[in-house]
Amino acid sequence: MESRLLGRTGRSVGVVGLGCWQLGADWGSVSDEAALEVLGAAVDSGVTFLDTADVYGDGRSEKLIGSFLAARGPNHGLTVATKMGRRSDPHVADAYTLSWFRAWTDRSRENLDVDTLDLVQLHCPPSEVYRRESTYDALDVLVDEGRIAAYGVSVETVDEALEAIIRPHVATVQIILNVFRRKPLEQVLPLAAAEGVGIIARVPLASGLLSGKYDEDTQFAADDHRSYNRAGEAFDVGETFAGVPFEVGVAAAREVADLTPAGATTAQLALRWIIDQPGMSVVIPGARSAAQAVANAQAAALPPVDEETLDGLRGVYDGRIRQHVHARW
Repeated sequence: MESRLLGRTGRSVGVVGLGCWQLGADWGSVSDEAALEVLGAAVDSGVTFLDTADVYGDGRSEKLIGSFLAARGPNHGLTVATKMGRRSDPHVADAYTLSWFRAWTDRSRENLDVDTLDLVQLHCPPSEVYRRESTYDALDVLVDEGRIAAYGVSVETVDEALEAIIRPHVATVQIILNVFRRKPLEQVLPLAAAEGVGIIARVPLASGLLSGKYDEDTQFAADDHRSYNRAGEAFDVGETFAGVPFEVGVAAAREVADLTPAGATTAQLALRWIIDQPGMSVVIPGARSAAQAVANAQAAALPPVDEETLDGLRGVYDGRIRQHVHARW
C-alpha cells in the first residue's frame, strides 16, 4: 500500500487506515473475536494506521487494540491514534486542562498498554478550546513528559480546522470528508499541505451510505447511532450519514453506484476519491467484518479516479447534496 507522511508526526502510514469506533460501540454488536479479526485482516492487507478514542465503548476499542498490539509483538510497525476530551461534558470548555489531559492520557496508555501514545487528538471539543493558547501549552507539556509523541485535533467545522492548523505543533487534523462532504477541499486541505499538517479523513463512506448497499427501508439496531442520532440527538449530526438526510443520501448513493467502474465497489470508489485529494494523508473507514476491512484496504490499489467519473460525482453532489449542507460545515 502507498504510504504518506502523517503531517508533523514524522511517521509514514498507509493511505487507507482503520477507524475503530465500531469496535467499541455505537454500530451494533461486534464481538471481541470479530473485532480482533477485523484488526488482523486490515493490518495483513497493508493498513498501518489505527484510529480510536477513549470513549469508544468506554475504552473497549482501545483495550482491543492493545491486545492486538501485544499479540503482534513490539515490532508491529503500526501507528495508533486515540482521542481525548469526551469523558468530560464535551460542551464545557473549562474541562480541557492539563490535569484532565494527564488523567485521560494515562487511562489511554493503560488501555493500549504503551508508555507513550503515538498521537492524541482533541475529540471535537467546544470551538473555544481551539482558540486558547493554554490548550496547546498543556499539550506541549504532555509531549515533554513523554506521555504522548504528538498531538492533533478532531474537528467538526472548517473554522476549527483552520484555527488548529496554524498552531506550530499541531501534527494532524481529523475532519469529515467524503463525496457528500466536500467543504474541506476549499481551504482546509490546501492550508494543511502548506503548513505540513496531516489530514485524517473520517466518515469517508457517510456511515455506510456510500457502500451503495442501503435503501429507504434499511433498518439499524437500536444501539447503532444511525438509528438514534439522525437529527443530532446524541452528538453532532454530521457524524451520522455526514449530516445528509438518510433518504436523500440513499438516492444519491444510487447515482454514485452507477458511476462505479468495473472491478471496483462503490465503497472503493468513494475511498479512492478521498485518497486522490491533494494534501490527504490517510482515510479511516470502519469495518465490522474481516471482508470489509480487506475490501477497504484494496481501494488503495485502484487507479486514480478518471475525469469523467469525477464530473459525475460532482454532479451528484451539486444535484442531490449541496442544498442540504449546513453552512458551518
